[in-house]
Amino acid sequence: MRSFFYAFGPRLMLAWAVLVLCGSGLVFCGLRLNLTPSVPRGLYWISKHPPGVGAYVAYCPPVTPLFRQAQLRGYVGLGVCDGGYRPLLKILVAQGGDRFAVDEHGVLINGEYLPASAPLPLDPNGLPLPQWNRGPVDLNAEQVVLMSDAHRGGFDARYFGPLPRSGLQGEARPLLTW
Repeated sequence: MRSFFYAFGPRLMLAWAVLVLCGSGLVFCGLRLNLTPSVPRGLYWISKHPPGVGAYVAYCPPVTPLFRQAQLRGYVGLGVCDGGYRPLLKILVAQGGDRFAVDEHGVLINGEYLPASAPLPLDPNGLPLPQWNRGPVDLNAEQVVLMSDAHRGGFDARYFGPLPRSGLQGEARPLLTW
């Protein structure tokens, strides 16, 4: 076994380093692998094209106590955004000029409920989820609302409300999904 490591160990380590560097380079060039159920799993290209309502987006969450707690609980991964967050991949469901609200039945955009958007009181580990219940809000031009793709357990606007538009990285265009 020892001779195997001496023969192949350095090559394996070099191959691993090359893979990590290439993967990191692809991330910085706009390629993202999504393995969460928030949007369809797959490979996405993050374009600088300004996204509109209904588009998948990549979003860097703000550095707040709520998102720090979400990261500690595993709702938000480690990544390249400020605060060490992984960019969220979500659907842009509302922006400036839209009306946003959350109640026990779900998220309302301009008075219409989104499917599978009722907030859950607890996460799968039995921990209480934050509840965003501040009544209807008329979004200004600097606010966006992000949701999971009809995923009942997604960590999205039903828990954190509207977010600053400045966190949008761009439109997340699916290249290959499964």
